[in-house]
Order: sequence, then structure tokens, then C-alpha cells
Amino acid sequence: MKIFNNIFLGKKILIYGLGKSGIASYKFLKNKSDVYLFDDNQKINLKINQKTISLKRIQKINFDRIIISPGIDISNCNLSKFLKKNFQKIYTDLDVLFSFYNNESITITGTNGKSTTAKILHDALIDQNKDSRLVGNIGNPALSEKNITKKTIFVIEASSYQLDYSRIFRSKYAVILNITSDHIERHKTLKNYVNAKFKLLKSQISGSFAYVKKEDELITKKLKKNKYSSKIYKVKTSNLNKNLNKISNKYFISDGNKENLSFILKIASKLKLNNKKLIKTINKFKGLDYRQQIIFDKKNLVVINDSKSTSFASSENVLKNLNEAYWILGGIPKKGDKFKLSRMECKNIKAFIFGSYQKEFIKVLKNRLKIKSFKNLKETLKFIFSENNIQQSKRKIIFFSPAGASFDSFKNFEDRGYYFNQIIKKYINAKQ
Repeated sequence: MKIFNNIFLGKKILIYGLGKSGIASYKFLKNKSDVYLFDDNQKINLKINQKTISLKRIQKINFDRIIISPGIDISNCNLSKFLKKNFQKIYTDLDVLFSFYNNESITITGTNGKSTTAKILHDALIDQNKDSRLVGNIGNPALSEKNITKKTIFVIEASSYQLDYSRIFRSKYAVILNITSDHIERHKTLKNYVNAKFKLLKSQISGSFAYVKKEDELITKKLKKNKYSSKIYKVKTSNLNKNLNKISNKYFISDGNKENLSFILKIASKLKLNNKKLIKTINKFKGLDYRQQIIFDKKNLVVINDSKSTSFASSENVLKNLNEAYWILGGIPKKGDKFKLSRMECKNIKAFIFGSYQKEFIKVLKNRLKIKSFKNLKETLKFIFSENNIQQSKRKIIFFSPAGASFDSFKNFEDRGYYFNQIIKKYINAKQ
């Protein structure tokens, strides 16, 4: 553990946002500094009741550091004016992690595929007897990990929000899987979003390594305009072909997961992992909940739950490999999101749009594929299962990949995915 000149030791610190990462930050720092807590949700404040502080008192205290949860938008929160005034004091739990530990870390970001790539890489390290910790957006909050040794490796899934707020964090291995337009509501412009992702490379020093998608237009453009200290590897999905004959896992049929796999193999080579053990790890990987997850595959029907999809790009990676598919989508569409598949590529796909934002989705998709719209997800599935076509011998695929945020009707994508599974169970059980 690094102690010398630590910028968080003995300081007056405000932790803003009391979700999992905020609470973990408090527990980690409470005996090391003078820590105060605040959350916009007053009920959370009452539950914790330790060092919580009122809005009025915050204005009177001169904090040395402010640790902010990634989910907080400083332009739209209760402390907005205070945060803008004290912007240079804002840090994240990743900054705290970096300030206390010298450990090697592999940090993965990108618009799509972060969780899957991070999880497989973590599993591969564990299967090869490495002390790997999966933290960040997936796994545990970074500061909740115990018994850290010099050999501990952090595999970190980092969002654009985390990277945007981070000030001193850096990672020996940095990964940008891909970049497509996303979170523009928060970042305001695509340029800001790309810059947030590239903070991961910008912070690296000589002796570090970065892995980026070769065929990505936004990544290529950014690399041409800037110089970076790390050694940069451009990963190409087509290079995967020589290893595909060893991989029997159906999960890696889609282009998106082939892309994830390309990065894993490239990084594993650098880490000198045993290839036979790595392939074994890949073949036994079952996928993450609600991420291109096959929840039913029997007779003439396959059901895929991809509730995590919040953009067209994430859905396209699977759609282009499907035949006779019922694509169910809906939710809150992303600002500036574009659908890139041609009419020819969609000839065997029917779109079923649910929810309050049907018009927005129809406007983008109307000239590409056949569309039906419904009030909600329940009505959508009722129609699909009442269709005579679903009973025919020809194999059909129900692909639930919303391509929009879940907050119009659900708490989060997990809540949406669980709800979908429950309805599917009802219809599947009725058929059997």
C-alpha cells in the first residue's frame, strides 16, 4: 500500500453519492481522513446516519477532496453550483484506489462489451492461479476489496462517467473496445464522450500498454490527432480466425463477442497466459445475465435476452447474424443514435417496438424492416406467441434487445431483463 504523499490521507473529504461505491469509499477512508457524506436522496442519508451532512453545512466547510459517484451529473444535481465552484477538488474511487495501491491493473472501457470482456479476462486469470479482482462497473466497488497483496491484479470495468471524473487514476493496461455515440445527454457532445474514454490512454506513462479497435472510425481519428506515451496495439477481429476452430462456445457467434474475444486473446498473449487453459476458460463461459443471454433453446425456438442493449450498435452486432428473428425493442432511445444495417441485412427480421417512444424508433427503422408497435412488453410477447408462425417447424428466434434505456418503465436493465424472463417462462411452460 502506498502511503507516502498520499493525497487523501488526513484530509477533509466529502463523499457525494451513497450507492455501493460511495459506501465502499467511506468504509475505506473513515479511519484515514475526516469524511463527510451526502446524497440527494434524503432517505439514504437517514439510513446511514453517520457523518451525513446537510446542504447548508456543506457550503460552510472547506473540503480538501470531493469523491463523487459516477452516476451523478454535476450539471443536474442538488450540489451542482457547489461542484462547479470546487471542480478541481473532484475525484473518484478509482483515484483513491490508485493513490493507495501500486498493483497492476487492466482497465476496460468502450461503448459495448465492457462487462463481458472484463469477466472473461478475470475468469482466465483466476483459472491460471492469479489473484485477480473484478471491480468497477462490474463486480465489487474498487475500494471494497480486502487482503490486497503485491501480486493482486485489478480488472476494472470503467464507464465514461468514471473516467471523466477521475483525476490521477492510471492503468498499466488500457483497453478501448469500441466507441459509438452514447451518453450524449450527459456528455453534451460526441467529442466530450470520446475524450472521456481516451482519458484512459492520456493518463498512461511509458511502459504501459493500450489496446484499441483497429477498424473503429472514432478511435482512429482520435489516435491520429494525439500522441500517447503507452505502446498501442490495434486489435483486429479478423485475426481471430486461426483460433476459432478451438472455440466451441456458441456465445461467440456474434460479431460483438468475437470482437471481445479478439481483445482477450491479445491481452492474454501479453500477460503470457497458458493458451490451452485460456481456451478452456473461454469454452466454459456462460455469458452474463441479460447480455446476449440464451435463455431458451429447444426444438424450433431460441430466446435471447439482451436487455443490457441501450443503443442500436449493441443490437446490430447480433442482428446481422440472425435469420427468422423477432426483434423486440423499446425504451428511451439514445440521442443521435443511428441504425447502420441495410434493408438487405434486415430481410429476415421483424421489429416489434414497445413503449412510449415508438415514434422515435419507427422514424429510424421504417424503411429498413417490417415493423409492428405495441403499448408495452407484455402485449408484444402476447402477440408474438399468438402468431401461428411461432408454432411452425421453421426455427424462430426471439431477440429481446431494446436498443434504448430502461428508465421509462423499469428501474434498470436488470429489472427489465428479469421481467422479460418471467413472461417468457409463462409462455414456454404453456407450450410444453
